[in-house]
Amino acid sequence: MPKKQTMTQENDLVLIYFQDAPLCFARIEDISADYKPGWYHVKMLLLQVPVQIVTWILRDAYIQGEPFTMDGKKMRIQRVEVPEGQEEQAEEETPPKPAQPKGGKVISLSDLKRKR
Repeated sequence: MPKKQTMTQENDLVLIYFQDAPLCFARIEDISADYKPGWYHVKMLLLQVPVQIVTWILRDAYIQGEPFTMDGKKMRIQRVEVPEGQEEQAEEETPPKPAQPKGGKVISLSDLKRKR
């Protein structure tokens, strides 16, 4: 059964496309309404070097993946989905115990300094 696609929202990871080519990943930090109906301020943390915070004013359709233009250049943001079958699975086993030292000798560094 195919996974139901959810709407892009705060804390989601998105991939930003510039001219149909992947540009960078970003995390949606905040989505708040603009004074114009149907428009939103989308604050994103761009995951690039150096990291950067940007705020774009977008329509809901653009937030959900519809292409748009910025300065005449084609842009698109796409929510990143975990590939099917690769979801994080909780480990049911108890974590392994740390290895016990096997008869090693402890050397005191302060004793070594006194002997010199």
